[in-house]
Amino acid sequence: MPAVTTGEAGRADVIGALDHGLLAKPLEFILADHLRQRNLCRLLDRLAEEPLLDHDLAEALADHLAGDMAIHVLDEEEDLFPLLRRRAKAEDEVERVLGLLSREHAEDDRAAETIAARLREAVAAKHRSLDEEVRSALRGFAHRQRRHLAVENAIVMPLAEARLTVKDLQGLARRMAVRRGLHLRPGASP
Repeated sequence: MPAVTTGEAGRADVIGALDHGLLAKPLEFILADHLRQRNLCRLLDRLAEEPLLDHDLAEALADHLAGDMAIHVLDEEEDLFPLLRRRAKAEDEVERVLGLLSREHAEDDRAAETIAARLREAVAAKHRSLDEEVRSALRGFAHRQRRHLAVENAIVMPLAEARLTVKDLQGLARRMAVRRGLHLRPGASP
């Protein structure tokens, strides 16, 4: 069981925060966030299997799904994927993979919103355990995320490393920082 620490705004932080200094290297930041998502999947599975509901964990996972994970999807959909579409070569056949990932992002966004709401409802109602429908949703979401991350790590990220220019990476870093309400230091580069 991971130690639950208090993060920003007094929320339990079981996923771990990313070092915002890493934003200067946006592909590394995205890969680090993928590791956090794997941890999220492990914790969702744990929550689904435990007989008694861990209210702090449920609330922390709901916050992560609605917050950091949603921002991560925007990083990919609004910035990384469009850059890859512009830079990819015909032989990369990137559109099929990016199209699949975008459809999965849309489906997962809806599922994440539903799961976050159901977890918050269970916590607010002081339920002692989760019903089987929520448990099944947690397991299914975690399973789909692991498969999704495997595709991104095996195909998308190496392609981004190979195709994106320094200028692309600098722009990506700036947009990701702005999305988080941050400003990169002048001279910070990918």
